[in-house]
Amino acid sequence: MINADPHELAKFSELAHRWWDTESDFRPLHEINPLRLDWIDSLAAIDGKRVLDVGCGGGILADSMARRGADVLGIDLSDKALKVAQLHAIEAATPRVAYREVAVEELAAEMPAAFDALTCMEMLEHVPDPSSIVEACGRLLRPGGWAFFSTIHRNAKAFAFAIVGAEHVLGLLPKGTHEYAKFIRPSELASWCRAAGLDVVATRGLTYSPVSRRYRLGTDTSVNYLFACRKPGG
Repeated sequence: MINADPHELAKFSELAHRWWDTESDFRPLHEINPLRLDWIDSLAAIDGKRVLDVGCGGGILADSMARRGADVLGIDLSDKALKVAQLHAIEAATPRVAYREVAVEELAAEMPAAFDALTCMEMLEHVPDPSSIVEACGRLLRPGGWAFFSTIHRNAKAFAFAIVGAEHVLGLLPKGTHEYAKFIRPSELASWCRAAGLDVVATRGLTYSPVSRRYRLGTDTSVNYLFACRKPGG
């Protein structure tokens, strides 16, 4: 069984042609990308490193990491999104980036301990078994490697902000982008990371101001949050 929701794959495949339109439904991803890229790079120093982007979609983060000097592999199960990512890499002449349609669990069996760092952003809340994704990520990292995850807290505030606010009031995301039941508490993600042999090193919260229309990384992890984890050794 592939750890993917066919409905979710179809939903993002339908929007695939708009991944690189900065005024499209993917505008928030373009706006938060510099923030998360700088945070990842500040910890993992990705220049010259072998990096995996799990659930890469149309390649927004993968492409930017490659332009920071990383040797990047982006993986996803949406064929349409991958084709968009590949086409963009050709058109933009992005160096050191490749894409594959493969499940992360399958790749972990094929290439254990192959990567210096990996990212899994805005994906865990869209799959049937997120703990399996985290476990596979742990196997893919070399000792001393870094894993970065981002997802959404499961609480009343997150429902109000991420679904009611972002999807229905502000229109930042298409309606139906998220399902509250699939949101993940930080304690749950932390337990999966520990089970995967990863130490949680740092956390950040991602917040949005409707007044300034800007995102920022800070200490508030009550809605959107990121984990930086490290595999012992190395």
